[in-house]
Amino acid sequence: MISAGDAGDTRDTGDAVVAPGATVTREEPARVDLAIVGAGPCGLAAGVAARRAGLSVVIFDRGPIVSGIAQYPTYMSFFSTAERLSIGDVPFVVAGEKPSRRDALAYYRAVASHYDLPVRQYESVSAVSRDGSHWMVKSVTRSGRARATLARAVCVATGYFGRPNMLGVPGETLPHVQHGYTEGHYAWREPVVIVGGGNSAVDAALELLRAEAKVHLVHFGDDLDRGVKPWVRPVMANRMHDGSVVAHFGARVKEITPDEVIIEGPEGETRIVATQVYLLTGYLPETGLLADLGVPIDEKTGVPQHDPATMATPLPGIYLAGVIASGFDANKIFIENGRDHGDLIVRHLTSS
Repeated sequence: MISAGDAGDTRDTGDAVVAPGATVTREEPARVDLAIVGAGPCGLAAGVAARRAGLSVVIFDRGPIVSGIAQYPTYMSFFSTAERLSIGDVPFVVAGEKPSRRDALAYYRAVASHYDLPVRQYESVSAVSRDGSHWMVKSVTRSGRARATLARAVCVATGYFGRPNMLGVPGETLPHVQHGYTEGHYAWREPVVIVGGGNSAVDAALELLRAEAKVHLVHFGDDLDRGVKPWVRPVMANRMHDGSVVAHFGARVKEITPDEVIIEGPEGETRIVATQVYLLTGYLPETGLLADLGVPIDEKTGVPQHDPATMATPLPGIYLAGVIASGFDANKIFIENGRDHGDLIVRHLTSS
């Protein structure tokens, strides 16, 4: 076991694969017991489990901690109660029944500080490879500095929000097109198009409507998705019925221009004026690192091969935590059931 004091001091190495112009010094990399890729709630929970077991740990994230939650709509509230979102036996106390996005951001920062988790924010992991009895984790800071860390085990907790489902149509990368939604203020009295029929699309449509935006919703299905929250569905149905939200079901986007969204539906081609476009079509799991390592991934389900009892993959020392273990069905694993993965990993790691 490596002392916990070594965990925060990963060093640069000449072996790292870096971008042009990156600074590289030839020093021996530090060694840790567990390297965690992803500082979301489940990655942080795994770090807490490691700390409690006396293991040295380092956590990498290409953005800030819990960056997925930071990308949620500004005024969003969670479905789950605060207790179900808590990690590390740190109470999550809120005034209302359900915590807000702001509550969650403050809470997970507090947990990370309480356990003094060594999180390397804005440091992207570029590769993981075998190096003798350890795994070499190569990373690059946002300033272009290359680093490498030797870890006895690696936990991949990269989540869902880095790979949006692309439509693959012309104009998808135009500046006024977003694969996500923050708040309605920016669309006051603007014509907007939302693509999607799930909870994110419905919530965005209703909030944009409250901001006086002119809302069109485009969805390939014949109706809203079955998983739309039951207390929200009738509200949305009423807004579609009275024409406040113009819904285009059974339709697909053909092209996005600077001024319009062109769709193909039951009535043929329709051109919708839009100055803002929100493509709320979901995300794909971040399995690139696992694929590069050679972890088998089921083609139909997208689930990386692993043992749910230990979260261990077939590669010794490579583990999963959080929603990445659910494959294409992000509704199988949430914070409330993914937060326990760290305990399973650490139990297996310390018994082997």
